[in-house]
Amino acid sequence: MSLVIELPMPRIRRESMPIEMALALRRSVRSYVREPISIEDLSQLLWACYGVSDPVRGFLTCPSAGATFPLEIYAVIYPGSVLFGDTFLEPGSYRYDPHTHSIEMVKQGDLRYDLFRACVSQEWVREALLSVVIAAVFERTTSYYGERGYRYVYFEAGHAAQNLYLEATALGLGAVAIGAFYDDEVAEVVGVERRARPIYIVSIGRPRRPRRVSEEEIASYIRNRRSLAQRAKR
Repeated sequence: MSLVIELPMPRIRRESMPIEMALALRRSVRSYVREPISIEDLSQLLWACYGVSDPVRGFLTCPSAGATFPLEIYAVIYPGSVLFGDTFLEPGSYRYDPHTHSIEMVKQGDLRYDLFRACVSQEWVREALLSVVIAAVFERTTSYYGERGYRYVYFEAGHAAQNLYLEATALGLGAVAIGAFYDDEVAEVVGVERRARPIYIVSIGRPRRPRRVSEEEIASYIRNRRSLAQRAKR
């Protein structure tokens, strides 16, 4: 019998970080401390990435061409990374089901080193707390849009990855997008279903040095650039 975990319900909180602040603080983070996240944090990350936001039509948090929703989301959980009750979530790869907001284990065990190798040995993949593998069943979209559908699928993967970046930032976490990897090896490590292809990976952890920026710093930069532009026109 497969292991299925029903995640805590998504939270839509007024007291959460404003989207403007999350945009300002979002950066690719490649240096982490080994401090676990909660199962509630994992729930928020996966919901933001590709969860249900329209309970009437079943639409997800990403725009999708023709509502074809070609993506398949896998969370690769590292040992001792996600607090789950009085213990830790069992390490392995899990497939996310947005409609039941649950994860089902696909492969058991510590997969971080194999995923690190499949991602051309990028250290931050190994040092993070987890990695989210975004895969796609292209035929869901190309059957409607033909060759143009390939472009739409990649658009959608970008939307999902940005959602992860912003939610991670809002939770005080750090994320980094991974584009360099061996497709077949990642699929084998994670246990991606046969019809799907991995197209994007986002590794997530607790940043060693949280980023700070103020409105005034941004405004000062803009004023300076305006001044330089005006001088160049003279």
